[in-house]
Parts: sequence; C-alpha cells; structure tokens
Amino acid sequence: MPSRRDIARALETVADFREPQVELEQYLTAPDLAAHICHLAAMRGDMDEATVVDLGCGTGMLALGARCVEADTIVGLDVDRAALETAVQNEKRLFDRRTIHWVEGDATLPPTCPTQATVISNPPFGAQHGNRHADRAFLDATAALASVSYTIHNAGSLDFVEQFASDHGASVTDAFESTIPIDHRFDHHTDARSSIDVEVFRIDWAGPNGGE
Repeated sequence: MPSRRDIARALETVADFREPQVELEQYLTAPDLAAHICHLAAMRGDMDEATVVDLGCGTGMLALGARCVEADTIVGLDVDRAALETAVQNEKRLFDRRTIHWVEGDATLPPTCPTQATVISNPPFGAQHGNRHADRAFLDATAALASVSYTIHNAGSLDFVEQFASDHGASVTDAFESTIPIDHRFDHHTDARSSIDVEVFRIDWAGPNGGE
C-alpha cells in the first residue's frame, strides 16, 4: 500500500469544480486530508472486501483516494452531473483504466447497497445558510448503508456526531482535527484564501463493541 505522502501527492492532480455551486457548498477536499482518511481506513481493514461509497463525491477526491489504497469496489454518488464528469476525467488522469462507479443521484437518498459498505464523505455543513448540522441528512443515509464510516464535519461537531451515533446504536471510535484550505470562490468570501477547521470521525455502526 502506498504511503500517506504518496497518496496525497497523487491526489494533488485532482481537478476542482469547474463552476462550484454555493447551495451545495462545493469545496475540494484537501489531498492530504483525503489521503489521511483513506490510508487510515485501509490500515483499519475497512477497505477490505467492502463496497466503498463516497456520498456527495464531488469531483472524486475521496473516491480516488480509496482507489489509491486499492479498495475493491468503489461508488461515487453525487447530484451534480458536471462534478461527476470532472471526476471521470480525474480518474482517467490518475489511472490507466476506470473502475470507479460514478452515479448521479441524491446522496441523502442512496440506492440500497447489496453488501455492507464503508462510507467516506465530506458533506455540506450548512454553515452559510444558518442551517446548522445540514450534514445530518448525510449521516442518516450513512446509517442506512454503512458498517463503518469516515465523515468530515465542521469543527465543534463532536457532541452532535457522538449523540447521533449513540441514537443509532453506533459509536465514534476515532476522531481527529484538520483544516480545508479554500480559495476565493463565492460572493461571501472576502479573502483570497482562507481555511475551514474540520473534524473527522470514524463511526462503527455495528455498535459500541462492534469491530473492536
């Protein structure tokens, strides 16, 4: 398996959204963060014999990270067709052949997965619309699909995510902080470049003692 550094270096070539939509909060996940998540998931065995589903995949950063660590079956699901077209081009740029299943659809209403899935996701936070915890809909979808998940949330979400997991008989097993750098792209951005503080959570949906 490649190192985190090698994964991040490969993901640095992933193209951003051509015309990012503010209502979808379309930001590119940082390559080093995607590499950290996918490398950790592989080290924990969460990519082995699992269908890896990137909910709200955008231009494919996390799904492509999963491919870098040789996940067997990967699905990237997003409502934005233009983003998926860019994701396809990103996969072609990174790999000799295409194996990721890119699916256009609502990530909060994903199709039923035939086997238990590992979900990876950087959902919208709702921060710009006064809709705190807009990522709840993605967690609802994740709870219905996943045996294990890795999701990115706005900083300060630990209590919310732990309570959500507990309410679904699941548990947060790992958590770490990171940042996502953001170039000026929307009218509400006042700086040429800024960053968002985020937290990443691994949730074991099998329960407090599941998989441990």
